[in-house]
Amino acid sequence: MTRYLPFASRQGRWSARGRPAPAGTGRCPTVGSGRSARRSDGGSLIGARAWILFVLILLVLASKVANHWVEVTVLPQTLAATSVEVRDREGRLLRAYPVEDGRWRLRTGLADVDPAYLRMLIAYEDKRFYSHSGIDPLAMLRVLGQALRDQRTRSGGSTLTMQVARLLENGTTGRLAGKLRQMRVALALERRLSKEEILALYLTHAPFGGNLEGVRAASYAWFGKEPHRLTAAESALLVALPQSPERRRPDLSVGEARSARNRVLARSQSAGLLPQEVVLRAKRAPLPTTRRPFPLLAPHLGDHLRAVAPTQGQFDVTLDRDLQIRLQAVLKRRTQAAEARLGAAMIVADYRNGEILAALGAPDYTNTARRGFIDMSTAYRSPGSTLKPLIYGLAFDEGLVHPDTLMSDAPMSFGGYAPQNFDGRFRGDVRVRDALQMSLNTPVVALTDALGPSRLMGAMRRAGMQPVLPGGKAGLAVSLGGVGVSLRDLVQLYAVLAAGGTGPVLRTSLETRGETDRVISPVAAWYLSDILRDLPVPQGGRPGVLPYKTGTSYGHRDAWAVGWDGRHVIGVWLGRADGTPVPGVFGADLAAPLLFEAFAVLKPELDPLQPPPANALILGSAELPLPLQRFRGRDTAFLGGAPTAPEVVFPPDMAKLALQEGQLALKLRGGRSPFTVLANGVPVARGLRSRSINLPSPGPGHVTLVVVDKEGRSASVTVEIDEAG
Repeated sequence: MTRYLPFASRQGRWSARGRPAPAGTGRCPTVGSGRSARRSDGGSLIGARAWILFVLILLVLASKVANHWVEVTVLPQTLAATSVEVRDREGRLLRAYPVEDGRWRLRTGLADVDPAYLRMLIAYEDKRFYSHSGIDPLAMLRVLGQALRDQRTRSGGSTLTMQVARLLENGTTGRLAGKLRQMRVALALERRLSKEEILALYLTHAPFGGNLEGVRAASYAWFGKEPHRLTAAESALLVALPQSPERRRPDLSVGEARSARNRVLARSQSAGLLPQEVVLRAKRAPLPTTRRPFPLLAPHLGDHLRAVAPTQGQFDVTLDRDLQIRLQAVLKRRTQAAEARLGAAMIVADYRNGEILAALGAPDYTNTARRGFIDMSTAYRSPGSTLKPLIYGLAFDEGLVHPDTLMSDAPMSFGGYAPQNFDGRFRGDVRVRDALQMSLNTPVVALTDALGPSRLMGAMRRAGMQPVLPGGKAGLAVSLGGVGVSLRDLVQLYAVLAAGGTGPVLRTSLETRGETDRVISPVAAWYLSDILRDLPVPQGGRPGVLPYKTGTSYGHRDAWAVGWDGRHVIGVWLGRADGTPVPGVFGADLAAPLLFEAFAVLKPELDPLQPPPANALILGSAELPLPLQRFRGRDTAFLGGAPTAPEVVFPPDMAKLALQEGQLALKLRGGRSPFTVLANGVPVARGLRSRSINLPSPGPGHVTLVVVDKEGRSASVTVEIDEAG
């Protein structure tokens, strides 16, 4: 078989058998020149294919090497620290805290930003963002062509992903090594994150001048609002700033900022994102010339939350941002008109669900003269007369008094303790209603003596309060403010009174919920509401619709006012944060007007109060059962050899009972008949002379039974009735 070789040696042509052809012949003797040429072309084709295969193999190998190069890339930390945020019930920013080095970097997602801003950003910075894999070859070729043609670079070729890579590493853009590193990290980011996640990193880390990072921080600093509310002009400025954040800062160079903004607007118009009339109007819009402060609302609450949970990055609370702003302005105006060191605090809560809607610890957090950095809504101070409604409510339930029971307001001594009224006067016989409205001291101390100070302290704790006793042991002075409580404690107590004797624990968390124990009965709570709604109101206030109580602590150090309507409760404190007296300060004169103004700010019309319960005893003094017509202290049991006070022999206190034939057995000892029996403050039997009594069922659950004898002496037990048993 003849073999054909497609090439000749340098020394001469080869014969068909592989030997050199005779010199001078010029051709192979057996192969024609045309056929030889065709076979030579076929051999060349085979060689070309080999080269192509070789190049493909090299490309595959290079691709694998490049792929491995990208896969083993060590990415920078993508979870950089962002500002801790406190947000209100609707997700609006109340306060943010800077991160390291005082920088503001607020975490930003795509949903936080106006979609028009995102479209403008991508059209201006990286129009093929959603199609490239981290590097845009067309953009690179454009930059290279410009460099070769003009001997300088007119535009950048970095994609948004490459910019994210640089931001995460805080790298440079000018050096070749830095650019290659950005390309490598960009390719790796595209493989490990979605486009949306990469874009969110840019929105969080992009520089906007000074210590501002991220579009949310920039939007607050330059425009005072969240970026989902940006106008076209504002969006264009924020698109332009990161390219040269210091040179284009509007507070430093308005001209540079305007030119850059207008270029973005023009590009957006040419891309079909904005109509011409919008662009023309946006180009005429003024630029911000100063940075705005970040929100500083409910700062004390934010400090408290951070102290409790230092690693948490976001706190969502029950507060209402708009209400907080309005009441802060009221508090600041009221205190600025007074003496220089006067401070104030306020809490607003919805007692139906326990949500605190506004929490103000000071008129101005930054005012050092007034010690605004101290949270006076949680500071422990003397409550003055603000505990008196609780004492009367307990006395109603004990059957000691009724709102129209007569009491003596006269000089008295209780084991050496002789209380005086605030004005130094005594008024003789007064109704309980009048004694509470006038905030008389002697009657309420007499009731505290009958109840026992420890009973009062226990009721405060059941209401969700955390009182602090200066001496460690409760005495009669507790009833007049001899105990430490906070404004939040008082608002919690009055929320319970407003809700009918038990209610939710006040909270700022959107998640946690809790209920207090029962403190007083619904009837006793309604009695208090009916009495306190008739207090004189400040000038301009509407009478008869807002139950409230004021208080002034010893030495004029604290002025209080707490009140409620059919849904909300508000508490106010005024005084000096350092505890020194404020001459002439009174709760009625200073705190009550602020309380009524706060309700007016809260809503235009007050919610109606609850109607009286069906078992409320609405009678005048002369119509009451004899033991309730006049209060007699327990000391009467020891005067003139009188018989002992009544005692409940059965059932024992805190017993759980099953009724017999629908009746509750009650056995008494001592006392003077006739007897009156009250269940949860409501008379259920009168004129009883037997000491063995069968009462009709007062209903299931906890019931406080009070027995009052002819002399007004009483005894009580609390039992739990199980009708099913």
